[in-house]
Amino acid sequence: MGDAFIRHIELLGYEKRFFPSQHYVYMFLVKWNDLSEKLVYRRFTEIYEFHKALKEMFPIESGDINMEKRIIPHLPAPKWFDGQRSTQNRQGTLAEYCYTLVNLPHKISRCLHVVNFFKVRHDDMNPVTDSQIRKPEVFLLPKDAKKNSTDITGPIVLQTYRAIADYEKSSKTEMAVEAGDMVDVVEKSENGWWFCQLKNKRGWVPASYLEPMDGPDESEDQEPNYAGEPYIVQKSYTAMEEDELTLKEGDTIEVIHKLLDGWWVIRKDESTGYYPSMYLQKAGEVNTSVKSELRNRSAPPRRSTIRNVKSIHKQRRKQISQETYRRNSRKYIQSRRNMKENFQNKANVIIEKNEPEENKPKAQPAVPPRPSKDLILNRCTESTRRKIS
Repeated sequence: MGDAFIRHIELLGYEKRFFPSQHYVYMFLVKWNDLSEKLVYRRFTEIYEFHKALKEMFPIESGDINMEKRIIPHLPAPKWFDGQRSTQNRQGTLAEYCYTLVNLPHKISRCLHVVNFFKVRHDDMNPVTDSQIRKPEVFLLPKDAKKNSTDITGPIVLQTYRAIADYEKSSKTEMAVEAGDMVDVVEKSENGWWFCQLKNKRGWVPASYLEPMDGPDESEDQEPNYAGEPYIVQKSYTAMEEDELTLKEGDTIEVIHKLLDGWWVIRKDESTGYYPSMYLQKAGEVNTSVKSELRNRSAPPRRSTIRNVKSIHKQRRKQISQETYRRNSRKYIQSRRNMKENFQNKANVIIEKNEPEENKPKAQPAVPPRPSKDLILNRCTESTRRKIS
Protein backbone atom coordinates (compact mmCIF):
# COMPACT_ATOMS: atom_id res chain seq x y z
CA MET A 1 0.00 0.00 0.00
CA GLY A 2 1.26 3.54 -0.72
CA ASP A 3 1.77 6.42 1.67
CA ALA A 4 -0.87 6.97 4.30
CA PHE A 5 -3.34 9.79 3.76
CA ILE A 6 -6.54 11.04 5.37
CA ARG A 7 -9.90 10.43 3.71
CA HIS A 8 -12.10 12.30 6.16
CA ILE A 9 -11.90 14.26 9.41
CA GLU A 10 -15.03 14.52 11.51
CA LEU A 11 -15.31 16.84 14.50
CA LEU A 12 -17.15 14.95 17.23
CA GLY A 13 -17.17 17.70 19.87
CA TYR A 14 -14.88 18.73 22.69
CA GLU A 15 -13.85 17.74 26.20
CA LYS A 16 -13.51 19.93 29.23
CA ARG A 17 -10.57 18.60 31.23
CA PHE A 18 -9.46 19.47 34.74
CA PHE A 19 -5.96 17.99 34.91
CA PRO A 20 -3.30 19.29 35.17
CA SER A 21 -5.48 22.42 34.97
CA GLN A 22 -8.80 23.27 33.37
CA HIS A 23 -8.56 23.30 29.57
CA TYR A 24 -10.46 22.22 26.44
CA VAL A 25 -9.56 19.78 23.68
CA TYR A 26 -11.41 19.05 20.47
CA MET A 27 -12.28 15.45 19.55
CA PHE A 28 -11.66 14.38 15.94
CA LEU A 29 -12.48 11.06 14.28
CA VAL A 30 -9.83 10.68 11.59
CA LYS A 31 -10.53 8.17 8.80
CA TRP A 32 -7.47 6.91 6.91
CA ASN A 33 -6.96 5.33 3.51
CA ASP A 34 -6.43 1.88 5.08
CA LEU A 35 -10.05 2.09 6.35
CA SER A 36 -8.94 2.57 9.96
CA GLU A 37 -10.57 5.17 12.22
CA LYS A 38 -8.63 6.95 14.95
CA LEU A 39 -9.84 9.27 17.68
CA VAL A 40 -7.46 12.17 18.36
CA TYR A 41 -7.59 15.15 20.71
CA ARG A 42 -6.14 18.57 19.88
CA ARG A 43 -6.14 21.95 21.62
CA PHE A 44 -7.13 24.89 19.46
CA THR A 45 -3.74 26.56 20.00
CA GLU A 46 -2.13 23.47 18.44
CA ILE A 47 -4.53 23.59 15.49
CA TYR A 48 -3.79 27.26 14.89
CA GLU A 49 -0.02 26.71 14.95
CA PHE A 50 -0.53 23.87 12.46
CA HIS A 51 -2.58 26.23 10.29
CA LYS A 52 0.10 28.96 10.31
CA ALA A 53 2.82 26.48 9.31
CA LEU A 54 0.62 25.17 6.49
CA LYS A 55 0.19 28.70 5.12
CA GLU A 56 3.96 29.23 5.15
CA MET A 57 4.50 25.99 3.23
CA PHE A 58 2.03 26.99 0.51
CA PRO A 59 2.18 30.79 0.14
CA ILE A 60 0.33 30.85 -3.19
CA GLU A 61 -2.56 28.67 -1.99
CA SER A 62 -2.73 30.65 1.26
CA GLY A 63 -3.17 33.95 -0.60
CA ASP A 64 0.04 35.58 0.60
CA ILE A 65 1.00 36.45 -2.98
CA ASN A 66 -2.43 36.92 -4.52
CA MET A 67 -5.58 36.73 -2.38
CA GLU A 68 -7.66 35.69 -5.39
CA LYS A 69 -5.74 32.41 -5.58
CA ARG A 70 -6.26 31.48 -1.94
CA ILE A 71 -7.78 28.02 -1.42
CA ILE A 72 -6.55 27.23 2.11
CA PRO A 73 -9.48 28.08 4.42
CA HIS A 74 -9.38 30.84 7.01
CA LEU A 75 -9.10 30.06 10.70
CA PRO A 76 -9.56 32.70 13.43
CA ALA A 77 -6.71 33.22 15.88
CA PRO A 78 -7.17 31.94 19.44
CA LYS A 79 -8.28 34.43 22.04
CA TRP A 80 -6.05 35.52 24.87
CA PHE A 81 -8.21 33.39 27.13
CA ASP A 82 -10.25 30.61 25.56
CA GLY A 83 -13.24 29.74 27.69
CA GLN A 84 -16.07 27.30 27.15
CA ARG A 85 -18.20 29.69 25.13
CA SER A 86 -15.48 30.43 22.58
CA THR A 87 -14.61 26.71 22.41
CA GLN A 88 -18.25 25.89 21.74
CA ASN A 89 -18.90 28.66 19.22
CA ARG A 90 -15.80 27.76 17.21
CA GLN A 91 -16.99 24.22 16.41
CA GLY A 92 -18.91 25.10 13.26
CA THR A 93 -15.91 26.94 11.78
CA LEU A 94 -13.53 24.16 12.78
CA ALA A 95 -15.74 21.44 11.25
CA GLU A 96 -15.88 23.38 7.98
CA TYR A 97 -12.12 23.94 8.08
CA CYS A 98 -11.42 20.20 8.38
CA TYR A 99 -13.82 19.37 5.56
CA THR A 100 -12.18 21.91 3.23
CA LEU A 101 -8.67 20.85 4.27
CA VAL A 102 -9.18 17.19 3.32
CA ASN A 103 -10.64 18.18 -0.06
CA LEU A 104 -7.73 20.45 -1.06
CA PRO A 105 -5.34 19.29 -3.84
CA HIS A 106 -3.33 16.23 -2.83
CA LYS A 107 -0.08 18.15 -2.56
CA ILE A 108 -1.64 19.95 0.42
CA SER A 109 -4.18 17.50 1.90
CA ARG A 110 -1.76 14.55 1.74
CA CYS A 111 1.46 16.33 2.67
CA LEU A 112 3.45 15.10 5.69
CA HIS A 113 2.55 18.20 7.68
CA VAL A 114 -1.16 17.30 7.56
CA VAL A 115 -0.64 13.56 7.96
CA ASN A 116 1.68 13.88 10.95
CA PHE A 117 -0.52 16.39 12.77
CA PHE A 118 -3.53 14.06 12.79
CA LYS A 119 -1.63 10.86 13.56
CA VAL A 120 -2.48 9.19 16.85
CA ARG A 121 -0.21 10.27 19.68
CA HIS A 122 0.55 8.58 22.95
CA ASP A 123 -1.67 11.09 24.78
CA ASP A 124 -4.58 10.24 22.47
CA MET A 125 -4.45 6.59 23.53
CA ASN A 126 -3.62 7.34 27.17
CA PRO A 127 -4.92 10.82 28.05
CA VAL A 128 -3.64 12.28 31.30
CA THR A 129 -6.52 12.16 33.75
CA ASP A 130 -6.91 12.17 37.49
CA SER A 131 -10.21 10.65 38.62
CA GLN A 132 -9.67 12.01 42.13
CA ILE A 133 -9.94 15.57 40.86
CA ARG A 134 -12.78 15.41 38.38
CA LYS A 135 -13.80 13.36 35.39
CA PRO A 136 -13.64 15.15 32.00
CA GLU A 137 -16.94 16.50 30.69
CA VAL A 138 -17.79 15.58 27.10
CA PHE A 139 -19.69 17.92 24.76
CA LEU A 140 -20.78 16.22 21.53
CA LEU A 141 -21.61 18.00 18.30
CA PRO A 142 -25.03 16.87 16.93
CA LYS A 143 -24.82 15.50 13.40
CA ASP A 144 -27.66 17.75 12.21
CA ALA A 145 -26.11 20.91 13.68
CA LYS A 146 -22.57 20.85 12.31
CA LYS A 147 -23.21 23.87 10.15
CA ASN A 148 -25.06 25.79 12.84
CA SER A 149 -22.87 26.63 15.79
CA THR A 150 -25.83 27.98 17.76
CA ASP A 151 -27.27 24.46 18.05
CA ILE A 152 -24.29 22.93 19.86
CA THR A 153 -25.37 20.79 22.77
CA GLY A 154 -24.66 21.49 26.38
CA PRO A 155 -22.68 19.13 28.57
CA ILE A 156 -23.55 15.52 27.83
CA VAL A 157 -23.47 12.97 30.58
CA LEU A 158 -22.34 9.87 28.74
CA GLN A 159 -24.48 6.81 29.28
CA THR A 160 -22.87 4.05 31.29
CA TYR A 161 -23.39 0.47 30.16
CA ARG A 162 -22.26 -2.80 31.69
CA ALA A 163 -20.54 -5.61 29.77
CA ILE A 164 -22.51 -8.86 30.07
CA ALA A 165 -19.64 -11.10 28.90
CA ASP A 166 -15.97 -11.03 27.96
CA TYR A 167 -15.21 -9.69 24.51
CA GLU A 168 -11.84 -10.05 22.80
CA LYS A 169 -11.14 -7.40 20.19
CA SER A 170 -10.35 -8.55 16.66
CA SER A 171 -8.87 -5.29 15.30
CA LYS A 172 -6.95 -2.25 16.52
CA THR A 173 -10.04 -0.05 16.38
CA GLU A 174 -12.01 -2.28 18.78
CA MET A 175 -11.80 -2.42 22.57
CA ALA A 176 -11.73 -5.56 24.71
CA VAL A 177 -14.04 -5.70 27.74
CA GLU A 178 -14.61 -8.14 30.56
CA ALA A 179 -17.93 -9.12 32.09
CA GLY A 180 -18.94 -6.49 34.63
CA ASP A 181 -16.91 -3.64 33.14
CA MET A 182 -18.67 -0.27 33.22
CA VAL A 183 -18.08 1.60 29.96
CA ASP A 184 -19.13 5.07 28.83
CA VAL A 185 -20.78 5.10 25.39
CA VAL A 186 -19.57 8.02 23.27
CA GLU A 187 -21.38 7.10 20.04
CA LYS A 188 -24.11 4.61 19.17
CA SER A 189 -23.79 3.62 15.53
CA GLU A 190 -26.77 1.99 13.82
CA ASN A 191 -24.46 -0.74 12.51
CA GLY A 192 -24.31 -2.28 16.00
CA TRP A 193 -20.79 -1.13 16.89
CA TRP A 194 -20.67 1.43 19.71
CA PHE A 195 -17.68 3.66 20.42
CA CYS A 196 -16.90 3.34 24.12
CA GLN A 197 -14.31 4.45 26.61
CA LEU A 198 -13.08 2.62 29.70
CA LYS A 199 -10.55 4.50 31.83
CA ASN A 200 -7.72 5.20 29.35
CA LYS A 201 -8.98 2.83 26.64
CA ARG A 202 -11.25 3.71 23.73
CA GLY A 203 -12.64 1.69 20.86
CA TRP A 204 -15.60 -0.01 19.22
CA VAL A 205 -17.56 -2.64 21.17
CA PRO A 206 -20.52 -4.73 19.91
CA ALA A 207 -23.75 -3.32 21.33
CA SER A 208 -24.94 -6.87 21.96
CA TYR A 209 -22.30 -7.20 24.71
CA LEU A 210 -23.65 -4.19 26.60
CA GLU A 211 -26.73 -3.62 28.72
CA PRO A 212 -28.09 -0.39 30.22
CA MET A 213 -27.82 0.06 33.96
CA ASP A 214 -31.40 1.21 34.59
CA GLY A 215 -33.28 -1.71 33.03
CA PRO A 216 -33.26 -4.45 30.42
CA ASP A 217 -35.50 -2.64 27.93
CA GLU A 218 -33.83 -0.38 25.40
CA SER A 219 -36.29 2.50 25.02
CA GLU A 220 -34.36 3.98 22.10
CA ASP A 221 -35.29 1.10 19.79
CA GLN A 222 -37.81 2.19 17.20
CA GLU A 223 -41.19 0.56 16.96
CA PRO A 224 -41.75 -1.89 14.09
CA ASN A 225 -42.92 -0.35 10.85
CA TYR A 226 -44.73 -3.08 8.94
CA ALA A 227 -45.18 -0.79 5.97
CA GLY A 228 -41.42 -1.20 5.53
CA GLU A 229 -38.68 1.04 4.13
CA PRO A 230 -37.03 -0.04 0.85
CA TYR A 231 -33.32 -0.89 1.17
CA ILE A 232 -30.74 -2.42 -1.17
CA VAL A 233 -28.43 -5.22 -0.03
CA GLN A 234 -24.83 -3.98 -0.37
CA LYS A 235 -23.14 -7.19 0.75
CA SER A 236 -24.24 -10.82 0.63
CA TYR A 237 -24.73 -12.71 3.87
CA THR A 238 -25.46 -16.37 4.58
CA ALA A 239 -27.78 -17.01 7.53
CA MET A 240 -26.10 -18.59 10.55
CA GLU A 241 -29.23 -18.81 12.70
CA GLU A 242 -32.76 -20.00 11.92
CA ASP A 243 -34.27 -16.52 12.33
CA GLU A 244 -31.82 -14.87 9.89
CA LEU A 245 -32.17 -14.41 6.13
CA THR A 246 -29.72 -15.26 3.37
CA LEU A 247 -29.53 -12.54 0.74
CA LYS A 248 -27.37 -11.61 -2.23
CA GLU A 249 -25.86 -8.26 -3.13
CA GLY A 250 -28.34 -6.19 -5.10
CA ASP A 251 -31.47 -7.71 -3.55
CA THR A 252 -34.26 -5.27 -2.71
CA ILE A 253 -35.80 -5.73 0.73
CA GLU A 254 -37.99 -3.84 3.21
CA VAL A 255 -36.79 -2.95 6.71
CA ILE A 256 -39.58 -3.33 9.27
CA HIS A 257 -37.69 -2.97 12.57
CA LYS A 258 -34.44 -1.10 13.23
CA LEU A 259 -32.68 -2.39 16.34
CA LEU A 260 -29.71 -0.76 18.04
CA ASP A 261 -27.64 -3.93 18.11
CA GLY A 262 -27.10 -3.68 14.35
CA TRP A 263 -29.37 -6.60 13.39
CA TRP A 264 -32.50 -5.33 11.68
CA VAL A 265 -35.67 -7.27 10.98
CA ILE A 266 -36.31 -7.20 7.25
CA ARG A 267 -38.87 -8.59 4.81
CA LYS A 268 -38.06 -10.22 1.49
CA ASP A 269 -41.24 -11.12 -0.38
CA GLU A 270 -43.17 -12.95 2.39
CA SER A 271 -40.15 -14.02 4.47
CA THR A 272 -38.95 -12.06 7.50
CA GLY A 273 -35.77 -12.38 9.53
CA TYR A 274 -32.67 -10.66 10.90
CA TYR A 275 -29.96 -9.18 8.69
CA PRO A 276 -26.83 -7.06 9.47
CA SER A 277 -27.79 -3.42 9.02
CA MET A 278 -24.24 -2.51 8.01
CA TYR A 279 -24.76 -4.46 4.78
CA LEU A 280 -27.83 -2.44 3.80
CA GLN A 281 -28.24 0.90 2.08
CA LYS A 282 -31.41 2.93 1.80
CA ALA A 283 -32.88 2.84 -1.68
CA GLY A 284 -32.04 5.96 -3.66
CA GLU A 285 -28.95 6.89 -1.62
CA VAL A 286 -25.61 7.28 -3.35
CA ASN A 287 -22.96 4.84 -2.15
CA THR A 288 -20.53 6.63 0.16
CA SER A 289 -17.05 5.87 1.45
CA VAL A 290 -18.56 5.22 4.86
CA LYS A 291 -20.80 2.52 3.42
CA SER A 292 -17.88 1.02 1.53
CA GLU A 293 -15.83 0.93 4.70
CA LEU A 294 -18.55 -0.80 6.68
CA ARG A 295 -18.84 -3.46 4.01
CA ASN A 296 -15.25 -4.48 4.76
CA ARG A 297 -15.99 -5.04 8.44
CA SER A 298 -17.63 -8.08 9.91
CA ALA A 299 -21.13 -7.92 11.32
CA PRO A 300 -21.32 -7.59 15.12
CA PRO A 301 -22.18 -10.76 17.02
CA ARG A 302 -25.80 -11.29 18.00
CA ARG A 303 -26.71 -11.45 21.65
CA SER A 304 -28.32 -14.86 21.20
CA THR A 305 -24.90 -16.27 20.19
CA ILE A 306 -23.02 -15.00 23.28
CA ARG A 307 -22.14 -17.71 25.77
CA ASN A 308 -22.07 -17.21 29.55
CA VAL A 309 -24.15 -14.06 29.40
CA LYS A 310 -24.57 -12.63 32.89
CA SER A 311 -27.21 -9.94 33.15
CA ILE A 312 -27.73 -7.83 36.25
CA HIS A 313 -31.44 -7.73 35.52
CA LYS A 314 -33.85 -10.46 36.54
CA GLN A 315 -35.68 -10.04 33.28
CA ARG A 316 -33.97 -9.84 29.90
CA ARG A 317 -34.92 -7.04 27.53
CA LYS A 318 -38.25 -7.74 25.89
CA GLN A 319 -37.95 -8.88 22.31
CA ILE A 320 -40.55 -9.44 19.65
CA SER A 321 -40.65 -13.05 18.51
CA GLN A 322 -40.09 -13.98 14.90
CA GLU A 323 -43.58 -15.47 14.83
CA THR A 324 -44.99 -12.03 15.73
CA TYR A 325 -42.94 -10.41 12.99
CA ARG A 326 -44.09 -12.96 10.43
CA ARG A 327 -47.73 -12.86 11.51
CA ASN A 328 -47.89 -9.08 11.32
CA SER A 329 -45.96 -9.06 8.07
CA ARG A 330 -48.43 -11.51 6.51
CA LYS A 331 -51.32 -9.40 7.75
CA TYR A 332 -49.77 -6.29 6.23
CA ILE A 333 -48.99 -8.01 2.94
CA GLN A 334 -52.53 -9.40 2.75
CA SER A 335 -54.09 -6.03 3.58
CA ARG A 336 -51.94 -4.45 0.90
CA ARG A 337 -53.08 -7.08 -1.59
CA ASN A 338 -56.71 -6.49 -0.65
CA MET A 339 -56.28 -2.76 -1.15
CA LYS A 340 -54.71 -3.41 -4.54
CA GLU A 341 -57.53 -5.74 -5.56
CA ASN A 342 -60.17 -3.25 -4.41
CA PHE A 343 -58.44 -0.51 -6.35
CA GLN A 344 -58.37 -2.66 -9.50
CA ASN A 345 -62.05 -3.56 -9.11
CA LYS A 346 -62.96 0.11 -8.76
CA ALA A 347 -60.83 0.92 -11.77
CA ASN A 348 -62.63 -1.76 -13.83
CA VAL A 349 -66.02 -0.31 -12.85
CA ILE A 350 -64.89 3.15 -13.89
CA ILE A 351 -63.62 1.79 -17.20
CA GLU A 352 -66.97 0.12 -17.87
CA LYS A 353 -68.83 3.33 -17.14
CA ASN A 354 -66.55 5.31 -19.43
CA GLU A 355 -66.60 2.79 -22.28
CA PRO A 356 -66.72 4.55 -25.70
CA GLU A 357 -70.11 4.80 -27.42
CA GLU A 358 -68.93 3.00 -30.54
CA ASN A 359 -68.17 -0.15 -28.53
CA LYS A 360 -71.65 -0.34 -27.06
CA PRO A 361 -74.52 -2.10 -28.99
CA LYS A 362 -76.87 0.47 -30.50
CA ALA A 363 -80.49 0.49 -29.21
CA GLN A 364 -83.13 -0.67 -31.74
CA PRO A 365 -86.09 1.74 -32.39
CA ALA A 366 -89.43 0.63 -30.95
CA VAL A 367 -92.08 -0.59 -33.50
CA PRO A 368 -95.17 1.73 -33.30
CA PRO A 369 -98.55 0.05 -32.84
CA ARG A 370 -100.70 -0.39 -35.98
CA PRO A 371 -103.60 2.17 -36.06
CA SER A 372 -107.17 0.81 -35.80
CA LYS A 373 -109.55 0.58 -38.80
CA ASP A 374 -111.91 3.30 -37.46
CA LEU A 375 -108.93 5.62 -36.94
CA ILE A 376 -107.79 5.11 -40.54
CA LEU A 377 -111.32 5.70 -41.94
CA ASN A 378 -111.72 8.92 -39.96
CA ARG A 379 -108.25 10.49 -40.40
CA CYS A 380 -106.57 9.14 -43.54
CA THR A 381 -106.90 10.16 -47.17
CA GLU A 382 -109.34 8.67 -49.66
CA SER A 383 -106.67 6.47 -51.29
CA THR A 384 -105.69 4.95 -47.90
CA ARG A 385 -109.35 4.30 -46.97
CA ARG A 386 -109.84 2.46 -50.30
CA LYS A 387 -106.94 0.04 -49.50
CA ILE A 388 -108.66 -1.27 -46.36
CA SER A 389 -112.20 -1.39 -47.74
